[in-house]
Amino acid sequence: MAGLAAAWELSAEADTRVIVLESDDHLGGKLQSGILGGQRVDLGPDAFVARRPEAVDLCAELGLAGDLVAPGTRQAFVWARGRLRALPAGLALGVPTRFGPLWRSGICGPAGLFAPAVDLLRPPYRSPSPTGPDSPRRPGPARADRSVGQIVGGRLGRGVADGLAGPLIGGIHAGMIGEMSAAAVFPALLEADAAGGSLMRALRATLPAPSAPSAPSAPSAPSAPSAPTDGPAPAPVFLTPRGGLSRLVEALVAALGQRGVELRTGTPVGSLARPAVDDGCWVIGTDGANVEADAIVLAVPAPAAAGLLRPHDAGLADTLSAVTYSSVAIVTLRYPERALARPLDGSGFLVARTRRPDTDPLVTACTWMTTKWPELKRPGEILLRASVGRQGDVRHRALSDDELTARCRAELGRMSGLEGPPLESVVTRWSEAFPQYAVGHLGRVRDMEDAAARLPGLALAGAALHGVGIPACIGSGRRAARALLS
Repeated sequence: MAGLAAAWELSAEADTRVIVLESDDHLGGKLQSGILGGQRVDLGPDAFVARRPEAVDLCAELGLAGDLVAPGTRQAFVWARGRLRALPAGLALGVPTRFGPLWRSGICGPAGLFAPAVDLLRPPYRSPSPTGPDSPRRPGPARADRSVGQIVGGRLGRGVADGLAGPLIGGIHAGMIGEMSAAAVFPALLEADAAGGSLMRALRATLPAPSAPSAPSAPSAPSAPSAPTDGPAPAPVFLTPRGGLSRLVEALVAALGQRGVELRTGTPVGSLARPAVDDGCWVIGTDGANVEADAIVLAVPAPAAAGLLRPHDAGLADTLSAVTYSSVAIVTLRYPERALARPLDGSGFLVARTRRPDTDPLVTACTWMTTKWPELKRPGEILLRASVGRQGDVRHRALSDDELTARCRAELGRMSGLEGPPLESVVTRWSEAFPQYAVGHLGRVRDMEDAAARLPGLALAGAALHGVGIPACIGSGRRAARALLS
């Protein structure tokens, strides 16, 4: 999507020839769909975050604004302490801001509620100032980057970190919050921690009013719930084109074709060369004929970018190579409605990690698709989607598709009462899919972009930089294109 968005931005410029070189046999990256039960179903991400404007704006430019729909429910659950429990209201990206809903949810045991209760008793830090000894302390410089887990666990305890922040914030990146950069994935958390006083109260002040759904979901995970409100219904946090996200790719590809953009699939790039540095031309080596270009947007995973750029800047290549990735898989299941013992009264559930990774469930999330997207509902049938895999957990890679499906069925049976074999199943594997934003990520990204800018006619784009979500990738591609045009 970053590459297609860059092509869209570049093709708006008059007298510019734009070529997209795609190694796969299809366009759109992970935005893919398949047929299940005679209807099209997303096999990758199924929605984008609406509060960021990039995807909404692109849909409007492509004539899809009137077709955007929100999930059919705002309720979601987490598998914690041996049962499904509703996510509490008032979450800020997976971190609680109110004690009452957290206590009633049962996600944290009695011992896990002690740290959040103590947090709410913390007074704001105060220090002497010219206006009086009791004046609030003025904010100081931003604190150095820390991990999400270090902040949440240190301030609100292990129960909140493992039961809420881990499955929600970690789920977005298929990662571990103990290693995840707060500055990159949740800057408000870093600021709230640096401000002193209650972390929960500081984050509560960042929530929109009236309360909106509190946490974006992973591309393969259920939506999170909203806090109840007596006022007007809050704006949707998630949107998708009616008929699935692959419609966004189809509309964009069609519009690029109308603008004369050359879209070459099945064309992996093996090398980048600059035969004569002074003429500013790049020669792109492919399996077929080489391609000459005045400028390149390199919208590929970090390891691939490192290999292509090593002859030109070894330091940049080393920084790109240091970005690690996690692999995931999605098992989409079609069942008769009678196979589920409990009602589908939400968009699905996330699974909290334990302190014994070897005994953790393989399933990290389950989306109840026919509740989340009512247009998928067919009489007497339900669609479910189980997600597996995250940083440090590659057990699914050793299983065949049949073995993985059987394992997911067994775990979903224990968690939600699912019984019997499915009518149909599809396994979709995404190897090295999610870049991990380790502590200090933003500084490394600045180094990457500064080094790339020193190579004439080159810009970087993609999920390894400023966000893994669809809006972030669209914005990344368009910014890279504008940088080259300028």
